[in-house]
Amino acid sequence: MMQVPVETILMLAGMAVATYGVRVGLWLGKSRGFPPRLRRLLDYVPVAVLSAIVFPIVLLPGGQLDITWHNAQLAGAIVTGLIVWRFRQLLAGIGGGLLVYAAWRVLLG
Repeated sequence: MMQVPVETILMLAGMAVATYGVRVGLWLGKSRGFPPRLRRLLDYVPVAVLSAIVFPIVLLPGGQLDITWHNAQLAGAIVTGLIVWRFRQLLAGIGGGLLVYAAWRVLLG
């Protein structure tokens, strides 16, 4: 049987406390009501988190900055953004971005 290091158990416990602590705080805040300024700030959390996930994938493929026309992820992301911005259709934007990404990969090898 494999022995799990104590540091790993403590790290997992700490992440669980942090995750559920935030959830409990948000749950309590809903019942008592957040101040308007905090509520406004919380509206930006999803955008910030999504940006933190997407931008490195799109702009740093292979770990190096790539803003050239050879970057298929960048082409797909730009098309996705344009479709969603213009037509307000998230599913169409995702589909269009995937098509451009796939075509870019096929055409550029």
